[in-house]
Amino acid sequence: MAASISCHYFSSPLTTCAKSIKPKLNYSNFNPPINKGSIRHFASQRSNPSECQEKEKDWFLSLKKCAAAVALSVSLISGLPGSQWLGPAHASTIPALPDVSVLISGPPIKDPGALLRYALPINNKAIREVQKPLEDITDSLKIAGLKALDSVERNTRQASRALKEGKTMIVSGLAKSKADHGIELLNKLEAGLGELQQIVEDRNRADVFPKQKELLNYVGGVEEDMVDGFPYEVPEEYQNMPLLKGRATVDMKVKVKDNPNLEECVFRIVLDGYNAPVTSGNFIDLVERHFYDGMEIQRADGFVVQTGDPEGPAEGFIDPSTEKSRTVPVEIMVDGEKAPFYGETLEELGLYKAQTRLPFNAFGTMAMAREEFDNNSGSSQVFWLLKESELTPSNANILDGRYAVFGYVTQNEDFLADLKVGDVIESIQVVSGIDNLVNPSYKIAG
Repeated sequence: MAASISCHYFSSPLTTCAKSIKPKLNYSNFNPPINKGSIRHFASQRSNPSECQEKEKDWFLSLKKCAAAVALSVSLISGLPGSQWLGPAHASTIPALPDVSVLISGPPIKDPGALLRYALPINNKAIREVQKPLEDITDSLKIAGLKALDSVERNTRQASRALKEGKTMIVSGLAKSKADHGIELLNKLEAGLGELQQIVEDRNRADVFPKQKELLNYVGGVEEDMVDGFPYEVPEEYQNMPLLKGRATVDMKVKVKDNPNLEECVFRIVLDGYNAPVTSGNFIDLVERHFYDGMEIQRADGFVVQTGDPEGPAEGFIDPSTEKSRTVPVEIMVDGEKAPFYGETLEELGLYKAQTRLPFNAFGTMAMAREEFDNNSGSSQVFWLLKESELTPSNANILDGRYAVFGYVTQNEDFLADLKVGDVIESIQVVSGIDNLVNPSYKIAG
């Protein structure tokens, strides 16, 4: 039996086939044009799983080759970045093509913690200059052996210098109500940088990563202490719905069946109400109703993991106080905007080059499923993205700007790939941030 830790695990092969039940998120059966891809329904009857996988692999391989050729041609002829022309890549079946990857201007941020830090509604250059070299330690540690520590030392000195030179600006950026806490974190950050410098001098590579994570948690805390209240007004038609005006953290405990290597796992998820207050509020309200407790994983195909379809004919949450389905609109925050867009995709808005504040970059990106042709049909079905691809960077794929991302799995996200249809969500519990939920319908009797 596996050791009792947060995830009971040794090793497990990726599950790519799902039983034909009632999951709603579909990527495997959509046909060109790619912007019509379904994201909720798929056929109830399927061919043999191996045949489906081979057909899917052949289709995506052809699509990728075509997209790569178009990207290369357009880039050479027009001078436009090739990544803007690339279609979706299916990372589970198609390897990256090195001759095309050079067209992409830079790798997307894939770390969920970094994505959440950059998604905060703040504008303080000084704290970002501390954050960046600390994040760069991850790349420094890719260097083999103790040589990595030379690069880590440069990162550490750069972060320490940025903190010393920018501390006054950082403190001035703290919200008055949170200033004491922010200063406390800054002091811990300063002391921790000294400890990291000592780790490097002692040539103790194994201790670098845990200390880096600790320091970045301090940085993230300081940045959250810069947010003074909720930064905008939610549209009037959604103001009476459950809204998460800030962030919340939940733990999802999943019991795994028929897997000798993985018994259960606890996934920590950060919900971002700053950028998706309606979607996040709807979800955490359902969590407090214990809506997901005891529910099975309903799709796990190597590309996504999905749940949230209740038993019976309903495909979403039926509010017992109204006996009506509760739905939420697609909700997408764009860099440079003060509030999210509601009810329309970025494609429909003509914002083809807009950057989403919460992109589908990280393994374990969490989003709301909906009907293919109804932007306002989200309810209770959610999914976690398992795949990432250098050929489909942020805002150059079929997901960004079309579906509402509202959080990221920040702990044990890699274990999502081991879940399969029939595994049971034992519970989802709020760890922090419940005070940020307004209009909580779960408190209403019935």
